[in-house]
Amino acid sequence: MVKKSKRDYEAEITNKVIAQLEKGVAPWHKSWVGGISLALRENGQPYRGYNQFILSMSGYASPYWFTYKKATELGGQVRKGEKGTAIHFFKQLDIKDKATGEDTKIPLIKFYSVFNASQIDGLPEKFSPKPVERTEVERDAGAEEYIKNCGADIRHGGGKAFYSPSTDFIQLPDVDAFEDYTAYAGTAIHELAHWTGHKTRLARDLRNDFGSKDYAREELIAEGSACLICAHLGLEPDPREDHAAYLKEWLDVLKDDKTALRKAFAKAQKVVDFLDGLQQLATEKKVA
Repeated sequence: MVKKSKRDYEAEITNKVIAQLEKGVAPWHKSWVGGISLALRENGQPYRGYNQFILSMSGYASPYWFTYKKATELGGQVRKGEKGTAIHFFKQLDIKDKATGEDTKIPLIKFYSVFNASQIDGLPEKFSPKPVERTEVERDAGAEEYIKNCGADIRHGGGKAFYSPSTDFIQLPDVDAFEDYTAYAGTAIHELAHWTGHKTRLARDLRNDFGSKDYAREELIAEGSACLICAHLGLEPDPREDHAAYLKEWLDVLKDDKTALRKAFAKAQKVVDFLDGLQQLATEKKVA
């Protein structure tokens, strides 16, 4: 009897992204368009990082997701023929090396299936919420406040957007140079993601040459961070003007390493957590 090979979910997800990139589409931009809603567990907590990206790519309208067991516990029934979406569980296992006696960490990665609320009959009504509509003015105000609360040195002028690690400032064109404030905010948040990599913050290596794989990996982190934050803020920024310039580099990275996307979104989640922490600090200062 031939033993069935273990399914490589991570390779499948990466290959789907590669197929989109080869068409000129970055799926982390496409994912939230029209929905602008983060994927949620049954308790209302958003999924994080890589899992958030995977679920947003699925295209379902409802933000709620369930394991088969949880859906059943809540009185629901997954409809016959529906297929689950594979997401991952990651944990670092502490073990002792038998040869050296030293403690070491071994990564444990498991994939399991979840189902969207729209694939399930009989769930409580609360899992079919009406979308919360925010006006453009409200979304822009929220984004402006978010950017301001980060406390970064942001300078305006010229025709380029970039972060300078050596002098620790962000350069952006004037707001009026963008099609709208959403486009400005999306670019600002992308550069803020790079800003978090400074040695005094999350300490990522930002000394990478354009066109190198390390440069492309940093851009993946910034892209993922910006899309996660923009989804939370209800923004739908279009891809940046330099989007096309990175397509080949992203393709090379993902074709070379099927884990690159998961690792990028893990670091993107750290960026989100860091910037969200700055939001909390700013709120506490206003209350004090």
